[in-house]
Amino acid sequence: MRIEKQFLVQSIVNAVKESDFVYFVSYAGLKVKDFSDLRNQIAAQGAFCQVQKNTLIKKAAAQLELSGVEAIDLTASTAMVYGKGDCSAVAKLLLEFGKKNEQVKAKGGYMDGAVLSTAEVSALADLPTKPVLQAMLLGVLQAPARNLVTVLNAKTASIVNVVNAYKDKLENANN
Repeated sequence: MRIEKQFLVQSIVNAVKESDFVYFVSYAGLKVKDFSDLRNQIAAQGAFCQVQKNTLIKKAAAQLELSGVEAIDLTASTAMVYGKGDCSAVAKLLLEFGKKNEQVKAKGGYMDGAVLSTAEVSALADLPTKPVLQAMLLGVLQAPARNLVTVLNAKTASIVNVVNAYKDKLENANN
């Protein structure tokens, strides 16, 4: 293999190793302007988009010893979208962009040592974003303390209500 191709394969290997997620996307027939728009939207999410040859992706997968990559349809035009951080936001962006431009379709992906199918990438897009998930977790963690305070407050309120009722009864008896 020529030095240029070895360099490209190594850059793919490094991108996969250093990224939290990698998606492989079909873009055949997409206009340059639309592809530029897609890249800009992906960059706004903190991810990267590179067009790669399928054979180089397969060679990089072989170097990384990724099993299951053969299940991904690495034919025709393939763009590799990768990055760190919120994988669901990028998957959602790809899915929504694909609804507007039929040429863009997720072929699959790779995350946490597992190869993802097209359906799994779509499932990631359905997940809430990371800040929403963090807020949900915080709500779950705070619920027991909030419930305890509510119960303790209810007992105190009951005692106060009994004392007030007794005070009202005494006042009515004196009047």
